[in-house]
Amino acid sequence: MIDPRGKLIMVFALSTLAVFLQDLKLLTLVLLVGVGLTYLMGGNFNFLKKFKRIMWLFVGIAIIQSIFSPQGTVLFSVGEFSILTIGGLEKGVRFFLRILAIIIPATIMGSSSTREIIQALVQWKISYEIAFMVSLAIRFLPLLGEEVKDTFIAIQLRGIELDKIPLGKRIKIYSYLLMPILSGVILKAREISTAMETRAFRAYPTRTSYINLKLRRIDYMVMFLSVLFVFFIISMNYVF
Repeated sequence: MIDPRGKLIMVFALSTLAVFLQDLKLLTLVLLVGVGLTYLMGGNFNFLKKFKRIMWLFVGIAIIQSIFSPQGTVLFSVGEFSILTIGGLEKGVRFFLRILAIIIPATIMGSSSTREIIQALVQWKISYEIAFMVSLAIRFLPLLGEEVKDTFIAIQLRGIELDKIPLGKRIKIYSYLLMPILSGVILKAREISTAMETRAFRAYPTRTSYINLKLRRIDYMVMFLSVLFVFFIISMNYVF
């Protein structure tokens, strides 16, 4: 089992490369490495089933890039306006690869418990309050997803099939759903805040923990290889 600090370094390295790289080949390499490591670390790939619902976003970005910054061969045009170009398509693919290369490795942290993540940050001399906020944010994202899922299920139970509704009306329905979803999230945040206060959060300047993480050789190796991989990809970026 890899120490959470090793996982954090690994995820940070892959996410940093995904943000700054522009070359499609290197982005693809980072994504493949991220997928392989996520599989080895026991990450969750179930969220990929929902990506087919946002494929229109990838197409929309490619069209927007082609219209406002046309590059390369024009694949489709209306009069003098280039609707789809090779350069716009590449930018759309780059965006899609970058999103996947950031999200997939992030699921590696799901293989560690919240308590272990907090303890890892505390042993890095990060204040407990900041460590707790980070772990709470990680935990809060699934709650937000469940809130959205429950809202859409409620709509389907009322006999509304969003897939068969025209795009204009669908966007209008989404705008109506935004407020209930945000209200539900705010209520959950308020409940968590109340629970923290009733448990006397920050009542004492220091805290003790029954968990004491220790780095092993494999953890140091993971950290070293992660940093080495970053330098390798950066050097390859200058070659390409």
